[in-house]
Amino acid sequence: MATNRKYLLSQRPDGTPDRETFELVEVDVPEPGPGEALVRTLYLSVDPYMRGRMRDAESYAEPWDVGDPLQGGVVGEVVESNGSGFEEGQVVAGNLEWADYATAPGTELQRVDPDLAPISTALGVLGMPGRTAYFGTREVAEPKAGDTFVVSGAAGAVGSVSGQIAKKSGARVVGFAGSDEKIDFLETECGFDVGINYKTTDDYGAALDEAAPDGVDVYFDNVGGEITDAVFSKLNVDARVAVCGQIALYNEESVPTGPRKLGTLIKSRARVQGLLVADFAPRFEQATRQLGEWVSSGELTYRETVTEGLENAPDAFLGLFEGENIGKQLVKVGEREA
Repeated sequence: MATNRKYLLSQRPDGTPDRETFELVEVDVPEPGPGEALVRTLYLSVDPYMRGRMRDAESYAEPWDVGDPLQGGVVGEVVESNGSGFEEGQVVAGNLEWADYATAPGTELQRVDPDLAPISTALGVLGMPGRTAYFGTREVAEPKAGDTFVVSGAAGAVGSVSGQIAKKSGARVVGFAGSDEKIDFLETECGFDVGINYKTTDDYGAALDEAAPDGVDVYFDNVGGEITDAVFSKLNVDARVAVCGQIALYNEESVPTGPRKLGTLIKSRARVQGLLVADFAPRFEQATRQLGEWVSSGELTYRETVTEGLENAPDAFLGLFEGENIGKQLVKVGEREA
């Protein structure tokens, strides 16, 4: 069997990671232990939260030690089973090493139905990002008909789905994104009412006054920073804020003093709630089923940005912080053989 390429955390980055953060090594293909399956990677997910795992600091995701294999969401094909409950040739998803091959207990893998949608969607609209948008929007942000719903990082895997779900609730949807191409995607394909290009907008507050003249009832925050400061100043009474991510701050070695805009919550009496999709784990199947129905019927659109080759996985990850992706950023590692 071929050798196995996999990535290790080479060093802890100061500020923004670079190629030196990642070390690609060649090792033997692992053998599955009792109850495990050997999985050949087809698609690899890269996600902003992984930046936090590169720090030596407590977070909701356990940090990696220097020299540890990097891990992320993987869709792959079972090539060998040792009592895992899966058969050779089945497509599965799980949290596995950034590698050509990896082993995992069968209890930590989920079967992927290739007939439901392209298998890559198990890492995007039908996977963790889609479920985050589903529960975060419906049960944390709670948009309703007539609300103005604002989402930052709107053209990403979570934001684009969140805005569409809010639109289904009858809300007016405004999205912040970082290019004219992304704004066109939001307004033309996702049905957003207004897109704001934050890279070409000098005054976020003025842009919000124009896009949301009646104020903001719901804010789905994927970004933090100056965009969030501007939105907080526009919150209506009894507004809801779902804090899903803070990508604008992930590479900061010294986080700016704050929270800077909490005083605005006194007037608005807004509710601010953090969001971890893992809290909804017992209901993941429910979300995937509903999202799958919307995708199949054409009610929910999605986009994937696919980088070819495991050797280019670091570039795909680093590109997240430059806003290079539209929708879900994936790395295609292999083709199905079954």
